[in-house]
Amino acid sequence: VSELGLEGDVLPVPGDHPASRNRFLYTGGALHKMPSGLGGLLRPVPPFSRALLWSGVRDLLAPAGTEPDESVHAFVHRRFGREVADIAVDSLCRGVFAGDCRALSIRSCFPALFEAERRRRSVLLGLALGSGERRAGGNAWRGDTPVPALRHTGTLALSPTGKERGAESGLSRRARAERWSQWSLRGGMESLPEALAAFLRLRGVELRCHTPLRHLSRRPDSRWQLTLADGTVTADHVISALPAAALAEVLPAEAEPLAQELRRIPTVSVAVVNLQYEGVALPVTGFGHLVPSSEDASLLGIVYDSVAFPQHDATGAASVRLTVMLGGAWFGQSFGDPATVAPALLLRRAQAAVREQLGLEPAPTRSILRVHQACIPQYTLGHWQRTGKGQRIGRFLAEQRLPLSLVGASYAGVSVNDCIASAKAAVGRLLG
Repeated sequence: VSELGLEGDVLPVPGDHPASRNRFLYTGGALHKMPSGLGGLLRPVPPFSRALLWSGVRDLLAPAGTEPDESVHAFVHRRFGREVADIAVDSLCRGVFAGDCRALSIRSCFPALFEAERRRRSVLLGLALGSGERRAGGNAWRGDTPVPALRHTGTLALSPTGKERGAESGLSRRARAERWSQWSLRGGMESLPEALAAFLRLRGVELRCHTPLRHLSRRPDSRWQLTLADGTVTADHVISALPAAALAEVLPAEAEPLAQELRRIPTVSVAVVNLQYEGVALPVTGFGHLVPSSEDASLLGIVYDSVAFPQHDATGAASVRLTVMLGGAWFGQSFGDPATVAPALLLRRAQAAVREQLGLEPAPTRSILRVHQACIPQYTLGHWQRTGKGQRIGRFLAEQRLPLSLVGASYAGVSVNDCIASAKAAVGRLLG
């Protein structure tokens, strides 16, 4: 962000902001602030019937698990109790993965928790005491295929500030000091890829946008040939950020074992409904609220965009902007086929949720609806056996010596931060 000249456009949400401090659950027909501070540990705070201190005690006393993997729900139930699993973690998995915690893998979705238990028997002790080691590298899958370092002529080739690669920026130090929970840009997040594209074009990088990849094939000289809708491109190495299933469809026949592994990574679809209201006020102030599947499977949660970023509100009358998230792992049973669902059905459901859960009765003055099909990968049980270091995907890439790096949300983290980290790690290995 700093290198792209956008530092002055950053809109931070520091740790003491209401959008950082206040997060809610909607259960039992009411909004409940998530417990925080000592009081939230020592006394029962709805929607929990017991003080969360007792969940911590349970973790400290419970024996370590012995299975190589476990569902997120089973893990949390075993260590912290059913209520934490059914309410808090169920909602968390819906908010992060739009997924069902009873199907998701603890080892792949929350590796820090899995590793903490393995190291110290207790999750809390493991997190508090750490591993004593620093993890090297990052998440990107290319196996151990030797690839030549791609030479570059100094950091100025890609860094306008001339900073050493990997050096922490002043903006990053500020974000850590102020404990930013999130951030945006004055012109919206679209301005980030726009600035990145302009930055790359000025340095001679060719961008082929809106050009579908039809096929990948190996040439006799072991280089790749990429067949696009409007021509071909030859490459020494390919870094693929395509969804796993999409990459599987363009791989050559000799890579069918890899394609089969990629097709086994499931995804879910999410409808995102942006609503704007005028002349109303929210009943609470915070980041937003999540909804456990036991309360309403079709509704994942609602984000209170105006609280975190009032700079994006319309001028004039008091404005409230909300993002309603629908479907996920429950899309089919709630709305049918995401490819053919009627937008009006989704819009009515989103407006009804806002009316019922936040008390906003007027019709929104503006709405935007998008159905994102197969948008979030689901790391189900055994995902680590496909994508873990030295596991099936990595072994195939290494054995076949394929000059291919796999990055993006399908493998080792669905967040934007995870995707950026995996891409940086892959490029770092290529640059040497």
